[in-house]
Amino acid sequence: MGALFDLTGKVAIITGSTKGIGKSIAEEYAKAGARVVISSRKAEACEQVAGELRAQGFEALAVACHVGDKVQLQNLVEQTLAAFGKIDILVCNAATNPVYGPTHQVSDEAFDKIIGTNVKGTFWLCNMVIPHMVQQGGGSIVLLSSIAGVRASANIGVYGMSKAAEAALARNLSLEWGPQGIRVNSIAPGLIRTDFAQALLDDPERLRKVEERLPLRRVGEPVDIAGVALFLASSASAYMTGQTLIADGGDTIC
Repeated sequence: MGALFDLTGKVAIITGSTKGIGKSIAEEYAKAGARVVISSRKAEACEQVAGELRAQGFEALAVACHVGDKVQLQNLVEQTLAAFGKIDILVCNAATNPVYGPTHQVSDEAFDKIIGTNVKGTFWLCNMVIPHMVQQGGGSIVLLSSIAGVRASANIGVYGMSKAAEAALARNLSLEWGPQGIRVNSIAPGLIRTDFAQALLDDPERLRKVEERLPLRRVGEPVDIAGVALFLASSASAYMTGQTLIADGGDTIC
């Protein structure tokens, strides 16, 4: 591992890290030397992934947490500090999207769930972690936005709103906390091979048409986003803050 991408001695919390993009980020951070905190709603899933990492010789802690619950978020922070004594990196990856269709059909309950989990939960967790980062002299926060947050969608509009808000949150936090050594950036993935895209992935004809339109001619893999997250967490991006990096195989340039 080159020095620019070395995370040896760092402690990283990754929410939504029992599968997909979050799990891949945790794996790459661990390979780079970080001690990682695996977190999602189900304790059993968290322990399974943490156990897999420990079996490979990495340090990993499992802490179940629903990111829409402020008390559980505080417990996540406290458990991490109790185990490792510090937090150097925070990746806010956990998100939800329970509806698919035009925005006028989204119920108040679904709207509140999307915004509460994707935006308010991220807002809460950042504000809980940042003071600890300031005390130790700095840190890096990576928020998972989406290309749905940079262009309109006929089917996931409220989700897109929440992801646009996360990118805006990254910009504002970076402005407020940059003088204290805190960097905050976001990633806007395109279509990635995860459960979120399963309906498309299970339709060979639709998938073929999508891939033919993409400049790179393929759907992204979770590790494609993990590489960007590793860059943003490491000293390789030491002079970057408040930015949203789009990783979409060229989708948004078409």
